[in-house]
Amino acid sequence: MQTRQLGWTDLSFTTIGLGAWAMGGSGWKFGWGPQDDADSIATIHRAIDLGVNWIDTAAIYGLGHSEEVVGRALKSMSHKPIVATKCSRRWDDTGTPYANLDPASLRKECEDSLQRLGVECIDLYQIHWPQPDAAIEEAWATLADMVKAGKLRYIGVCNFNAAQLKRIMPIHPVASLQPPYSMLVRGIENETLGYCAANNIGVVAYSPMQKGLLTGKVTREWVEALSADDHRHRDAMFLEPQLSSNLTLVEGLKQVALRNNRTTAQLAIAWVLRRAEVTSAIVGARRPSQIEETVSAGDWALSAEDIASVESLLTEKAKA
Repeated sequence: MQTRQLGWTDLSFTTIGLGAWAMGGSGWKFGWGPQDDADSIATIHRAIDLGVNWIDTAAIYGLGHSEEVVGRALKSMSHKPIVATKCSRRWDDTGTPYANLDPASLRKECEDSLQRLGVECIDLYQIHWPQPDAAIEEAWATLADMVKAGKLRYIGVCNFNAAQLKRIMPIHPVASLQPPYSMLVRGIENETLGYCAANNIGVVAYSPMQKGLLTGKVTREWVEALSADDHRHRDAMFLEPQLSSNLTLVEGLKQVALRNNRTTAQLAIAWVLRRAEVTSAIVGARRPSQIEETVSAGDWALSAEDIASVESLLTEKAKA
């Protein structure tokens, strides 16, 4: 699989990274419903066998459980992948997530993640959300101190805008930004991608398939059958009136994919990777068969005709 250098760092990421959000399982506010740990571990191993060289997780996914599962998978690997995780989302005794950028909290989170992952140093450690906004400079300085202490190799951020990146850059170089990016969420194209390119910041895009909406497998019946604790029940894109509009778009995307003998999911991922500023697309998977389908998108360079066809479909959707 192709690799792209992560910003100014010496890390080379495969264009597909394995996302472990759903591997956190159920029982928390932003879960994806029940998940079998054995399936998760098999998926991680299969992704690495297929050439994926990095995994993205977070402490908050499953309230620590996703990191634990990734740690269990790593134990049996002779060749370890690059591991990225996140901080700044804690949870209370009821399992309710909350934001915390306090330096002492961040240091505790780092130690907990190191233990759950079973590693001595985290390759890429990211602030999950810039909340509270006023605390991002002090939080970033805290992570920079942990780099100096050898706990973290590189540090990055998620969900920051260009203005927030500008504020922390003088404190310590930013290795990467992890923003949402898909055909349905394109805000970073306005300013943020350009800023990252100009300042040699890697971009690892999450939700390129928009939580499954752009895979071609979602129907109204499929949405209705989601587990009761799947957070997508509360996502406006999976509810009317947006759901009908999104499903209409996907029908058009299927035709673009079919003429290339590809799947709609592969098209959604390749579309994100068409931008040179994007280092890698984070692709979630819960079973080996899912990563087996999507991984080949990392080597698909869309033609100008395909890109124009997608743009036409998106323009048509915006007018509807």
